[in-house]
Amino acid sequence: MKKKKENNTGSGLKIIPLGGLEQIGMNITAFQYEDSIVVVDCGLSFPADDMLGIDLVIPDVTYLKDNIEKVKGFVITHGHEDHIGALPYVLREINVPIYATRLTMGIIENKLTEHNLMRGTKRKVVKFGQSINLGQFRIEFIKTNHSIVDAAALAIYSPAGVVVHTGDFKVDYTPVFGDAIDLQRFAELGKKGVLALMCDSTNAERPGFTPSEKTVGRTFDTLFEEHKNTRIFVATFASNVDRVQQIINTAYKFGRKVAVEGRSMVNVIDTAMKLKCISVPENTLVDIDQMKNYPNEQQVIITTGSQGESMAALSRMANSMHRKITIGAGDTVIFSSNPIPGNEKSVTKIINELLRKGADVIFQDAHVSGHACQEEIKLIYTLIRPKYAIPVHGEYKHLTAQAKIAASLGIEKDHIFILSSGDVLELTQEQARIAGRVPVGAILVDGLGVGDVGNVVLRDRQHLAEDGIMIVVMSLERASGLLVAGPDIVSRGFVYVRESDELIEEARQTVDGAIQSCLDKGVTDWGKLKSTTKDVLGDYVWKKTKRRPMILPIIMEV
Repeated sequence: MKKKKENNTGSGLKIIPLGGLEQIGMNITAFQYEDSIVVVDCGLSFPADDMLGIDLVIPDVTYLKDNIEKVKGFVITHGHEDHIGALPYVLREINVPIYATRLTMGIIENKLTEHNLMRGTKRKVVKFGQSINLGQFRIEFIKTNHSIVDAAALAIYSPAGVVVHTGDFKVDYTPVFGDAIDLQRFAELGKKGVLALMCDSTNAERPGFTPSEKTVGRTFDTLFEEHKNTRIFVATFASNVDRVQQIINTAYKFGRKVAVEGRSMVNVIDTAMKLKCISVPENTLVDIDQMKNYPNEQQVIITTGSQGESMAALSRMANSMHRKITIGAGDTVIFSSNPIPGNEKSVTKIINELLRKGADVIFQDAHVSGHACQEEIKLIYTLIRPKYAIPVHGEYKHLTAQAKIAASLGIEKDHIFILSSGDVLELTQEQARIAGRVPVGAILVDGLGVGDVGNVVLRDRQHLAEDGIMIVVMSLERASGLLVAGPDIVSRGFVYVRESDELIEEARQTVDGAIQSCLDKGVTDWGKLKSTTKDVLGDYVWKKTKRRPMILPIIMEV
């Protein structure tokens, strides 16, 4: 047993992405040096269209479970779901300390409280510039900018050399809250020598610079000026604290009251206020219940649902399902976000619904990205001057775009590694190579079930969704083996039964004939009877309708 666990030790530094490569979301990477493993981030991703009924997708951490005695802790870059969302699920099996900055830890603690994990989980808040020692590693937190406060890059020191992991970042010289990105520290690290850079690739295809978050504040000023006489709704990401700060600033300037709606957003804003990461002028923030006491032109409602999620607050308001607020004529709705790839349809659907209700909808220019574009990525590479480049965070096309940037800056082609989740990249000062793979995958969360829905269940759901189901019920007498009732056919999602009496009756007779013929030959094995039913009914239905519904025979004994 010991032998099996030792298969990935050696004198090099191993970088093992367990998720987050070739996809957006589910970021989690293990760094291993001899008997020490440190895990950076532990995120979830949202289900793809073909994952019917699935709520969340979390990474498979079998490798960490197999090497649990080596795992020293989780080090978290920032508080977005794609970097922290899987923690409550993974901590149940890998209970090691968590290290994060102030607001990131505040958001994590909200999650741990919800899952009753606070008492059993060690946590340490780390300041920028501070280092923590974990086994063979020392990890330094470096200030960066992103669309959430307190985002950090990490300098990961190991006996093999220093790796810099940017986390999600942009270069913002005029951030809404706190200091600008610590470019000086990146330059100092670059001077001393950096073995590898793992840099955010999300916007690597976009030329130029990402505008400062402050530019959105000026856009809000203009929009509020143009819509002085209407109630204003702003839909944005729950975690974008800086965006909420700017909406509050503009609302205050225009003498408006602000209410925050949507559970996830209320939680994040509460945490940010406790930690003084957001400043709200007195008497500006009011409870959603109090909004009716103010005229429309004095109201601003900040809400979740900018991605068209059907159960989020904005969607419920647009569909008149919200208990307290309905959006209609005379309202202005500002979408302060871009659709995440894959969400375009649901966003368009909700925009159409709002326009149909008579609302004025604005979805241009009220958002800037939280990720670095090409020129900022070049800046980081130039400051850090890494020996090896490992693009992270993004689909294959994003990783390739960053690989091209690295090559254009003079990094040798064979020093650039586009990894897949599960690859083990072994680095020493002399060389880098892919030294094997570890098990990785997606664990599906459906309701309270974690991992109990797999490919077989998903395939059945797909089958049911596409072709429906036919259930054949019959009763056999125990003693004689005679058919005493049925076969009766019930169908769902196949054809509308009332209009297809003839088809169902013919199908019933076909099955009846086949079953009788089996019984006449003395076949009483239930398995054989069920497979005969499936084959005969399947062939008949395919001939008549060119469909293949799921067929479920049920035999009862009387």
